[in-house]
Amino acid sequence: MADREEALREFVAVTGVEEERARFFLESAGWDLQIALASFYEDGGDEDILTLPQPTPSSVSRGTAASDHRVTSFRDLVHAQEDDDEEEEGQRFYAGGSERSGQQIVGPPRKKSPNELVEDLFKGAKEHGAVAVDRSAKSSGESSKPKPFVGGGYRLGATPEEESAYVAGERRQSSVQDVHVVLKLWKSGFSLDSGELRSYQDPSNAQFLDDIRRGEVPAELRRLARGGQVNLDMEDHRDEEYVKPKSVFKAFTGEGQKLGSTAPQVLSSSSPAQQAANEAKASSAIAIDESEPVTNIQIRLADGGRLVQKFNHNHRIRDIRLFIVDARPAMAATSFVLMTTFPNKELTDENQTLKEANLLNAVIVQRLT
Repeated sequence: MADREEALREFVAVTGVEEERARFFLESAGWDLQIALASFYEDGGDEDILTLPQPTPSSVSRGTAASDHRVTSFRDLVHAQEDDDEEEEGQRFYAGGSERSGQQIVGPPRKKSPNELVEDLFKGAKEHGAVAVDRSAKSSGESSKPKPFVGGGYRLGATPEEESAYVAGERRQSSVQDVHVVLKLWKSGFSLDSGELRSYQDPSNAQFLDDIRRGEVPAELRRLARGGQVNLDMEDHRDEEYVKPKSVFKAFTGEGQKLGSTAPQVLSSSSPAQQAANEAKASSAIAIDESEPVTNIQIRLADGGRLVQKFNHNHRIRDIRLFIVDARPAMAATSFVLMTTFPNKELTDENQTLKEANLLNAVIVQRLT
C-alpha cells in the first residue's frame, strides 16, 4: 500500500494532474509508474479524458445507491456504435495490457448463412425490377406457345396426273437466339436448369452471384444467348437439399453420312425411250371393257417413279402386280408388296377385285421386301 501511495505522489508531481486522474492511469498500468507515465503522455495528456459528474439525488431512482465519479475516454462514448459494426466487420480482439494501452485486432467478417445469402439475392433482384411470377400461369402459357416446323417434306399430287415433289424447309440463318434459364437456389448451393450443384462458397461462383444480386444478367448466360434476350427465372429451394435430376433422353442432333436405305432404290438400265415403250406395252396389255365402270389407279413405285393406269372395277389386285412388272421389267426378279396409303395397309389377298378391296380411284404404293 505504501508503494502505491508513493507512486501516486510521484505521478502527480511529474504530471501535475489531480490525484483522482493519476490513480486512473496507475490502476490501468497495474501500478507500474513508468508504464502509467508513458500511457499518459502517449494519449496526449488529459486532452481526451472526460469526467462524468455524479447524477444529482433527484435524478437517481429510489433504492439506487449513489455511484462514484466515473472517468472515461471518448472511445467509451462511441463504444455502442462500434458494437453495431462488429457484426459486419468481424469480432474484435485485444492484445496487450488493457483496452486503452493494448492493440485492437479485428477478425474476419462473419460468413452469412445460406438462408441469408438466398434472401439477399432475392432482395437485390427485386430492388432492380424483378417481379414474382405465378408458376402455374407461366407453365400453362409456355406450353400453349406453338413451335413452327422448319424441316422439309413431300408435297403429294392433288390429281392422279400431278407428280409429288420434295419441298425443302427454310433454315434459320440468324445465330441470335433467346435463352430461357431457371436459377434454382438450394440449401447448399445453386444450379442452372438441370445442371450440377454449384457451391455458394466457391470463389469461381462469386462473380455470378454478385451479378444476380445487382440485378444483372451474368456474363456466362449472355454468352449463351449470342446477342439474344436472356429470360432468367429464380426458384426458391433454400429449405431443400439438392437432388440430381434424372437424365432425359436427347435425340441425336448432329450430322452424318447416309450408308443405305431400308428400301434400296431399283436402278433401271433402260433408256427413257425404252422405259416409255415398256409402260405403253404394259398399258395396252390391260383389257378395258368400256361398257363396264372404269377407275384410275395411281401407283407409286419403289424407284421413285409413278404410274397411272385405267382398270375396270372387276379387275383384280394381281392385275396391278402384272402391270407393274410389264412396265418395269427389272422388277420381275424383285420381291415386293402392294400397300394402300392413309392408313397404310398391305394388300395380301390379290384375288380380290378393286371394288371389293375398296381401291377405286386409290393410290397404291410399292414396297420392296
